[in-house]
Amino acid sequence: MKTNIFYKLGIQHPSSHFPSCCLLAFLLTFTPLLATAQEVLTLEACQQLALENNKQLVVARLGKDVASNQLLAARTKYLPRVDAIAGYELTSREMSILNKEQKNALNNLGTSAVSSASQLLTNMVQDGLINPQTAQQLGQQLGKMSPTLASMGNDLGASIRRAFRTNNRNMMGGSVMVSQPLYMGGSINALNQMAEINTHVADDNYDLVTQQTLFEIESTYWLVVSLKQKEQLADSYLELVKKLNEDVHKMITQGVATQAEGLNIGVRLNEVEMSKMRVEDNVALAKMLLCQLCGLPMDKPITLADEGKELSGAIGDASLPANVESDRPELRMLYHSVALAEQSSKLITATYYRPQVALTGGFLTTNPSVYNGFEHKFYGVWNIGLLVRMPLWSWNEGRFKLNAAKATTTIAEMERKDLSEKINLQVEQERFKVREANRRMELAQKHVASAEENLRCANLGFHEGVMSLTDVMAAQTAWESAHSQKIDAEIEVRLAQLGLRKAIGILGRP
Repeated sequence: MKTNIFYKLGIQHPSSHFPSCCLLAFLLTFTPLLATAQEVLTLEACQQLALENNKQLVVARLGKDVASNQLLAARTKYLPRVDAIAGYELTSREMSILNKEQKNALNNLGTSAVSSASQLLTNMVQDGLINPQTAQQLGQQLGKMSPTLASMGNDLGASIRRAFRTNNRNMMGGSVMVSQPLYMGGSINALNQMAEINTHVADDNYDLVTQQTLFEIESTYWLVVSLKQKEQLADSYLELVKKLNEDVHKMITQGVATQAEGLNIGVRLNEVEMSKMRVEDNVALAKMLLCQLCGLPMDKPITLADEGKELSGAIGDASLPANVESDRPELRMLYHSVALAEQSSKLITATYYRPQVALTGGFLTTNPSVYNGFEHKFYGVWNIGLLVRMPLWSWNEGRFKLNAAKATTTIAEMERKDLSEKINLQVEQERFKVREANRRMELAQKHVASAEENLRCANLGFHEGVMSLTDVMAAQTAWESAHSQKIDAEIEVRLAQLGLRKAIGILGRP
């Protein structure tokens, strides 16, 4: 192995010229470079890289997280809600319990009382309840006390007026409210069912993207393998043409072949070299595509584990068991679409046709408060209540929405049945493709055996002088075409089997 490595580097084996320490240093320097030059990837490794790095799969995984969190959010609808509210308001005017006449009357309460007392004495004299002398004496005493009584009464009235002042231009308040749904007409159950169905849809979508990714990876993998096989075939074909070219030029030198034949084989040699170059370019492009699908740098040098192997002629199995209804993620997603439409109908029914009952409670505080007159202090009160909402009339909006939801359910069911029939047809088509690929591979194997025998006879006849150069070139072309068709047939068997597994929905499953 060491001899081969140094031979490829273009130098002789160093053991005969280098000291052992130099040899050790050389190996330590170049061995890592040789080891990392090419990364060998199996089909399973490519699939694993794609599953880890594919951006669409990352999006699908995030979709699963979204659906799971939405389900958890829907579960909270069963639990009580606690809300806190606080506010401040400045108004241009304050509310007044007393009107202007009442305020003026309270401000002049003492003066009005003194005037009323004097008028009362006059009325009592007129009615004969007291004599004028007594009234005069009382009036004199009242006159002495009038200023004091009027002042005291006016002050009392003013204090009463101030007590009735709201002073609510600056209002502050806050509350903590608790609400517990008791019966929402089934809307909460419908929302939870829809959220749970969405989690299944997200899982099926992830399964769908996974199968699509695995299909692309495996088909590209076998494309690279087939192109690499054709590259090796092109090398072998080129060697055959070069050998024939050398033989023809030797015969021209000996005078047993013409210059026209030499030119003819030269043109064929150029054509084969150009064909080999195109195959090499296709191999490079296919590997770049595979690297991109695997999430690797497109210019990363890779080698596939099946590149240098002879592809086996295994027959593809066309009798794989199929349970399409449960294995195809597309069908499962449509099943969930039907279930979502049904839950949507229940949600509309709960919103427009059924009562909703909730238990409420909380604490409310305001400033100014009215629980001890009008005071600029925070006072609060606890409360508990029952809230009932019953839809009565909405211009048939609920009926229209319910009809639309039922039509959506019917559409989803029809689409599911239609897709089920198409998938069953697709599965049968893929089974036919597998059987056709098997027959084509058997014919290709027979064709290769015939072409090899034909080439052997043509070469023998050409050297014996009984067959022309054109016959040999035709035999070589037939040999190359037969081997190319065999490579195509072997890859077609694998791709047909891959397509069948994808159609059934078991791609990527053990």
